[in-house]
Amino acid sequence: MGQLVGVVEQPAARSGVIRFELNRTLSGQGHERFASVADARGDRPSAVLARRLFDHGGVDAVHVYSNIVSVTLTAGSTGAGLSNIVEHLYQYWLPGVEPPVFEDLEPEAAAPATSEGGAELSEAAKKIPPHLLERSQAAKARWDAKKG
Repeated sequence: MGQLVGVVEQPAARSGVIRFELNRTLSGQGHERFASVADARGDRPSAVLARRLFDHGGVDAVHVYSNIVSVTLTAGSTGAGLSNIVEHLYQYWLPGVEPPVFEDLEPEAAAPATSEGGAELSEAAKKIPPHLLERSQAAKARWDAKKG
C-alpha cells in the first residue's frame, strides 16, 4: 500500500555522488543537508529518506532540494540498491507483511443533539459543528439582548 516514487538515477558532476530525480518534491523549495543519521531527525519525508539511505550503508552524506536527492557515497561504495530505497519511500505495506486488522466495533448510539435550552436540533442544525453552533447561538442571544 502506498504510492511508488518515480525515480531517475543519474551520475552527478562529481565522482562519488549519485543524483536521483523524483516525480515529487520532498523538501519544498528548501535545501536539507544530512551528514549523518543524527542530522536526520523528525518525520519529514527528506529526513526519513536520509535515515533509510544511511541505514543501507555506503553513504557519507545526503542533500535534498525539492525533487532532487544527491547522495555522496563512501569511498569504494557503488550505491547499489539506493534507487530502490528512494522508490519505496512511501510504500507502507510491503509484500508478505500483513496489515493490522481493526476490530469492527459498533458505534455507541449517539444521544440526540440538543441546543443550550435542551430543545432537539433540526436536521440542518445537526450538520453544523457544535462549536460554531454554540458561537452562533451566543451571538443571537447578544443580538436579542441589545434589541430589548
